[in-house]
Amino acid sequence: MSTFQSLGLEENFLQAINDLGFEKPSEVQQKTIPLLLSQDTDMVSLAQTGTGKTAAFGFPMLQKIDVERRQTQGLILSPTRELCMQITAELKLYGKYLKGLNVVAIYGGASITEQAKQIKKGAQIVVATPGRMKDMIGRRLVDISQIDYCVLDEADEMLNMGFYEDITEILSHSPREKNTWLFSATMPKEVASIGKKFMNNPLEVTIGTKNVGASSVSHEFFMVNAKDRYQALKRLSDANPEIFSVVFCRTKRDTQKVAEMLIEDGYNAAALHGDLSQNQRDVVMKSFRSRQIQMLVATDVAARGIDVDDITHVVNYQLPDEIETYTHRSGRTGRAGKTGTSLVIITKSELRKIKALEKILQKSFIKKEVPSGMEICEKQLFHLANKIKDTEINHDIDVYLPKINDVLESFSKEELIKKVFSVEFTRFYNYYKKAKDLNIDHSGDLKNVQEKSFSEKSTRFFVNLGRKDDLQWMDLKDLIREITKLGKDEVFHVDTMDTFSFFNTDVAHADQVMEAFKEVYYHDRLIEIEISADRGRQGGRPSKKGKPSGGFRDKKRGGSDKKRGGSEAQGKFQGKSRRPQERPKATGTGGKRRRRM
Repeated sequence: MSTFQSLGLEENFLQAINDLGFEKPSEVQQKTIPLLLSQDTDMVSLAQTGTGKTAAFGFPMLQKIDVERRQTQGLILSPTRELCMQITAELKLYGKYLKGLNVVAIYGGASITEQAKQIKKGAQIVVATPGRMKDMIGRRLVDISQIDYCVLDEADEMLNMGFYEDITEILSHSPREKNTWLFSATMPKEVASIGKKFMNNPLEVTIGTKNVGASSVSHEFFMVNAKDRYQALKRLSDANPEIFSVVFCRTKRDTQKVAEMLIEDGYNAAALHGDLSQNQRDVVMKSFRSRQIQMLVATDVAARGIDVDDITHVVNYQLPDEIETYTHRSGRTGRAGKTGTSLVIITKSELRKIKALEKILQKSFIKKEVPSGMEICEKQLFHLANKIKDTEINHDIDVYLPKINDVLESFSKEELIKKVFSVEFTRFYNYYKKAKDLNIDHSGDLKNVQEKSFSEKSTRFFVNLGRKDDLQWMDLKDLIREITKLGKDEVFHVDTMDTFSFFNTDVAHADQVMEAFKEVYYHDRLIEIEISADRGRQGGRPSKKGKPSGGFRDKKRGGSDKKRGGSEAQGKFQGKSRRPQERPKATGTGGKRRRRM
């Protein structure tokens, strides 16, 4: 059995490991730490979240830097404020016996002046989010021109969040001869391109298989009608009384709505999405970590970087469009050697997505039945029995026992048990006694379901809107659906770039999509769409076959997005018009308005 002593770590780090109570290294630590300690090399390490990646790069970096030098020698980029703070805290614990060590966290939402002061004191290691790091480099508040080591942690997450250009800009200020260590849970093509551009013959360490789900997580799915999705969520929660979960929704609006309904129905729930202020987010996360919140309803973007121990379940209230996103969702549970469960609530039309997930993740999804009302009553009853059994007696109650005995002396032991348990049982029984069966049948075996993927059965479209139009993929998907009148499952594989995007629909909808986008404006800008020659997610040049009159606007013709776009009040989706000068303003009554996400 491998031990930390066998990895080549110095005594002061072994002492810190002993203080932390670590017993044996995880697989990623066993494979990564000896290589990084013995060689000056670039490395790509692929491993699921929760497998100990921070220690895998943290210990080698701490052992290799010179704490006598006050110059920044190591840079760690991470996607979110929470993860940035977490990495910083862990590195300080790992290096608690390194006298003079200074690790500084740089992230948005905090005083940039105070962070600059900490850097100026001499920070050997800087842990940063890309946006704040780029800002501080631009203001010359941090110098990374002499760093020896650079870590890109959760690289796929950073790229999904649109940080490619920021990362490129940041790394342009670092020396070419540094060692770059890239850590990622999945390996989409964007991560591979980062490796090729910024790394020199990197070693590759893979834990399990690329893009494969963690072995510590089991996957279950429940099929219901769309209108019963929320009721199914409540029953799954009631059937798991000890649930401590993250519930994922696709949009901010759905996240807020589901959280509000759960709170109204008496559940300890809260919403986590991009419209929250940093202070609100901090309050929610503090309550979740302390388990005052049992169900955290979150969007994928807002949940990135969350690292909370002992999450029992991840609930996919709505499935994401991207396989990588599902991998990150399910990776929130089953961490640090523990097991977890990923629950998926689907409609019949989404059954094909389960097959696609099984194929990519190489995991079996077990079809389960949404519990009936009486099954839930039974679960809650025995949960109460075990809770009573495990409760430690508080002897401060002894003084009150004589009066309690006087009140209850006329009841037998059996009658008392019935009364105690009836308090909880009756509550659930009254709610569920007339509850209907939420499960729906599906015709045929799951193996016979046709997978909708990047195939001949779908058409790939190019559209001249992207992240610079303040559209993430979820927002763009809703916009496309509103314009085309297609269902939520009929627009898929939406990929947003900075100034353009791609999406897929069934071939049968191609003409409908092209017709729907004729002379439609967004931010006072003509939306232009073309059929891409590539049906996959490789980008690809648009096909002339699908080219609308006027072609798509390039930078020379269109200018910047800011110049073309209107104000916040004017920038909502506008309806069709015959000529640009005749199109209705968003503030009037003649235009079709897009709902705010």
